[in-house]
Formats: sequence, C-alpha cells, structure tokens
Amino acid sequence: MAPRKKPPILTLTPEQENEANSKIKRFMEDRFELDLGSFEAAEILELFTREIAPHYYNRAIFDVQTHLKERFESIESDLWALEKN
Repeated sequence: MAPRKKPPILTLTPEQENEANSKIKRFMEDRFELDLGSFEAAEILELFTREIAPHYYNRAIFDVQTHLKERFESIESDLWALEKN
C-alpha cells in the first residue's frame, strides 16, 4: 500500500503552476543541463509544495505573529502613556 500524500498547504492557480513548472524546467536546464519534461517538473513542484513550502509558510506565520505582538505591545504602551497625562 502506497503512503498517503499530505495535502498541499497552499495551492496555485493554473497560471501560477504553469509558470512555476516553466521556471523549474529552465533552472534545471541552465544549472544542470537536464531537459525535464512537464511531468518531471510537476513532480518537483509537488515535492516542494507538500514538503518544503509548509516550513516557509509556518515561518512566515510566526514572523507575522511576532511583528503583530510587538506592534500591539507598542500601541498598548502608547495608550498607557496617554492615560497618565
């Protein structure tokens, strides 16, 4: 029995997917002189979407949470300063 694939954490529009596949094919040709077909490029994109993108997504969420927390603390501090006057 084949292992179940994780659902992708993000999805691309068909246009974005085609563009990403083209970039993968171009990169592999330019960098490694490998001429990939559309199927191989799509497999690489699927790997990144399922296995690597979640790490970047989670990091981005963490960074936004940290930024918002700092911003809210700053606003709270500004409000306290206004109340004391």
